[in-house]
Amino acid sequence: MISRIHCGAKRSQMSKDDCTIGVPHPDLLVSTEWLDANLSDPAVFVFDCTSLSVRKDGAPYRNEATSAVFAAGHIPGAQYIDIQKDLSDNTHHCRFMLPRAEDFAASMERLGVHPNARVVLYSTEDPWWATRVWWLLRFFGFDYAAVLDGGFLKWKREGRRIETGFGHPRPKGAFIPRQRMELFADRRIVAAAIGDPAVCTISARAPSHFAGRDGNDYGRPGRIAGSQNVPAAALFDSESGTFLPSDRLRAKFAHLALEGKRVIVYCGQGVAASADAFVLTMLGHPDVLLYDASLSEWAAAADLPMEVG
Repeated sequence: MISRIHCGAKRSQMSKDDCTIGVPHPDLLVSTEWLDANLSDPAVFVFDCTSLSVRKDGAPYRNEATSAVFAAGHIPGAQYIDIQKDLSDNTHHCRFMLPRAEDFAASMERLGVHPNARVVLYSTEDPWWATRVWWLLRFFGFDYAAVLDGGFLKWKREGRRIETGFGHPRPKGAFIPRQRMELFADRRIVAAAIGDPAVCTISARAPSHFAGRDGNDYGRPGRIAGSQNVPAAALFDSESGTFLPSDRLRAKFAHLALEGKRVIVYCGQGVAASADAFVLTMLGHPDVLLYDASLSEWAAAADLPMEVG
């Protein structure tokens, strides 16, 4: 079994130019080399978290069953997670919303997760599907989840082993949820942060969406009043899909002078914003709050202030 300390330490020794050099929490990210070497360890659980198919030529996500994509090829031993079906509140009018603690725990137990598990999350497409599940696990008190740097695309490019089919279930696990409300923001918290110099609210949307020029406007175009923009897509290398080196990640947030500030992140539906939360956590910023309903709630409420331009 991989110990929790050894797992992170082994990862940090993989390379001298990856994004984990000099960061406080290098164990949040694992390399394809590490995962390939540890696939046979029964303590390692691998999950494909892709929930919507990739955009083509700037078009919106296609709402297709990505479980079929998983069955066509995935990392050996991986299981598939449908974020909306398995890990969201399916009674909420917004998509991808935080589930009840008991429902999340039941899903984790069905997937076999237990207190000594080492969970590795990946996406076949945009990396924030994996970081969304990482954030959910962290919110419910599980600290031993990591994201696969470069995801399945990097795994395939390197010619590593691929398995087909719908995955092999694990024995039932044991999961005790412990909610960390300090990681969660609702509209009341976000509204109270407007104009507060001790709080920085960050949008993870593309710059044109942030400005209100194009994209899904969720009812009204633009951004939450007073918020800043660090696009989730800007945190990754556009060719390899891996996270940027740590110095470049720090530079993405440097202009916001976040030291000592409370940070809230949001996007359209609380998914892409999890990438910003992931990077900030890896870089050592404590207790980043994610506005779960994001613009799917805020933009639809006429009394909540927005800006464009």
